[in-house]
Amino acid sequence: MTYKRDFKAQMVPEWAENYMDYEGLKRILKEVKNSSKQNHQHHQKSHIKSLQHKLSLERAFSGLHLQHSSNHQGHEGDVEDPVIDVKKLDQEGGEAEARFFQKLDEELNKVNFFYKDQVEAVENEEALLNKQMEAFIALKMKLKNPNIASAENMHHDDHQKKDTNHGEEAHSNYNRRNPLEILDQVKIDTIVHSPMSSIKNVLTNFVEEESGFRKEEMRKVEEQLRLVFIEFYQKLLHLKDYSYMNLSAFSKIMEKYEKITTRAASRAYMRVVDNSYIGTSDEVAFLLERVESTFIKYFSHSNHQKGRKLLRTRETREKHSITFFTGFFSGCFVALLVATILRIISQKLMKKKEGTFYMTNIFPLYSIFGYITLHMLMYAANTYFWKRYRVNYPFIFGFKPGTELGYRENFLLSTGLAVLALLGFLVNLQLEIDRTPRSHRTAAELVPLSLVILVLLITFCPFNIIFRSSRFFFIRCLFRCICAPFYPVTLPDFFLADQLTSQVQTFRNFELYICYYGLGEHSRRQQKCEIRGVYNTLSFIIGLIPYWFRLAQCMRQFYEERDIVRALNGVTYLSTILAFVIRTAFELKKGMTLKLLALITSAIAAMQGLYWDIVMDWGLLRRHSKNPYLRDKLVIPHKSVYFIAMALDVVLRIFWMQSVLQLNWRSLRKVAMTTVVACLEIIRRGIWNFFRIENEYLNNVGKYRPFKSVPHPFSYYKEEENEENEKAE
Repeated sequence: MTYKRDFKAQMVPEWAENYMDYEGLKRILKEVKNSSKQNHQHHQKSHIKSLQHKLSLERAFSGLHLQHSSNHQGHEGDVEDPVIDVKKLDQEGGEAEARFFQKLDEELNKVNFFYKDQVEAVENEEALLNKQMEAFIALKMKLKNPNIASAENMHHDDHQKKDTNHGEEAHSNYNRRNPLEILDQVKIDTIVHSPMSSIKNVLTNFVEEESGFRKEEMRKVEEQLRLVFIEFYQKLLHLKDYSYMNLSAFSKIMEKYEKITTRAASRAYMRVVDNSYIGTSDEVAFLLERVESTFIKYFSHSNHQKGRKLLRTRETREKHSITFFTGFFSGCFVALLVATILRIISQKLMKKKEGTFYMTNIFPLYSIFGYITLHMLMYAANTYFWKRYRVNYPFIFGFKPGTELGYRENFLLSTGLAVLALLGFLVNLQLEIDRTPRSHRTAAELVPLSLVILVLLITFCPFNIIFRSSRFFFIRCLFRCICAPFYPVTLPDFFLADQLTSQVQTFRNFELYICYYGLGEHSRRQQKCEIRGVYNTLSFIIGLIPYWFRLAQCMRQFYEERDIVRALNGVTYLSTILAFVIRTAFELKKGMTLKLLALITSAIAAMQGLYWDIVMDWGLLRRHSKNPYLRDKLVIPHKSVYFIAMALDVVLRIFWMQSVLQLNWRSLRKVAMTTVVACLEIIRRGIWNFFRIENEYLNNVGKYRPFKSVPHPFSYYKEEENEENEKAE
């Protein structure tokens, strides 16, 4: 890997624009190289003497080092503008070199400005974290010794326990105040984590009293502070890497300059870089040491190995076994798919009455695996392209570092499920065609039910197998979707709920399982589920459930944020629900009036969905953007991709309306059309996923937020009063 690629690969994606522009400087050096080849030898010698004279007598580089002393000690004053004084030369090579040093100064200033701002931000955050630790330790001492009453007694106990090493001295300031004085000024912020607490928060104005400091609250506070420390430590590590990478980039680019021009200018300029703020600031190193020692002392019981392991998140490593089994399952999937198709064609199954009955009854039971597999394959493709275009999806989804699934793992799960489903379908088909004894054929029809049970057991398995962390993350998000609007809505929650709206047919197939096996249809080999009134009613209700999840989430977001955009988003899902209701009524009762209403409501819902997809979710169709009818920032270099995606979204949204135009189709054709429409909707959702997360990522980049914002457990009364007074003024 070249240095340029390595430098880009190690960047914090959200800070990419604030790193040294290594590629831009390399392009200028290419101009210098090309220009120098065209000059004559005597021009080159006079140019060398002239430049050496200027470097020795004039201030050829930035004046940052002149300001460093005041900036570093007191953090006051700004970094100077570039003051490079390499004058324009007659030769073209001289002009390129002047631009090179001017660009170099600009990049050094940019890096210093950004780094200084980030260091000041973490210093302010560290001050707030100190106050949180002060309250935490006071609460810990209060719960351990409820009768503590005086500062003198506490101070006496503290001196007995205090060690003489530097780490203890660094944190002794936490224990110098009376816990009662500290706890009188703070309260524990109650974050709504359950449906019951949400209801209580809405119906009553519930406030914790002072006597509410309990041991169970202490455990929650400790866990929350642990997360705050881990995120803060990660931020400091990123800042440390940012400093190191930029310093090495300046050194590398000056080495290339010397190699091209054969002039010894690297040492002089690197002296300027080393004396600048980013080269001499040691605040980040100090904070890293202090945060690590505090975390080890209070959150890992002074266990250094455990503390460092918790603070330093592990990186995901690509395993050869994942690649091997992915290839193996892919080969098996292709072989089984070809065998199934050849078996159906050779036996002319579609032309036989038994074959038609089999496909209309048994095929929907297996199609549920096809829908889920297709959705997983689309997500695997999403993760591949997100990684390729450096979209930081693990941070956006809030995955625990080191546990997120890459495209290889997602593809492995997809192909594994596909092989399992196809194998069961082929066995079932073989037993059906060979006219085996009735008992064997009835037992064979239990295969799809066994597969569903097996998949559910794996999904909810509590043991640490088959990516347990990701499975539990999915289960938590699903539970929060089901309990909407009683939980605060996070991006993974509404992202999953949006996926469920594209899996309506899967929900209906689950109902088919209940009817087919619960009422014994599989043993009687009859098709009576769809003629039952209760079945059709439940099918209608089940189809509405995913849209209700999103509507409830929008209601919760509007309640918390008072943002009209959330309400309008809810109206979009409400119109979809209305269209779904009228379409279902048309399918059951027919009639021209219902058909007309179904067309109108479906068209309105489709247009609203299109607008929300392209304009709100993808952030496209901006008339005054740098990229006409797209947006200012794009991660894909080919703009045509965005226009193709918008066109596909329009076509697939319109195709979603085809069910309104269904007439008296045969059952087999109806099953085929339902399957095709469901698959196209899943493909549309996969396309939507990429651009939705891309837009979220770019919005996040604009705010330089590469870290999760973990709320602090304590809030101070005086600070809240001051904030309210400032707002009133």
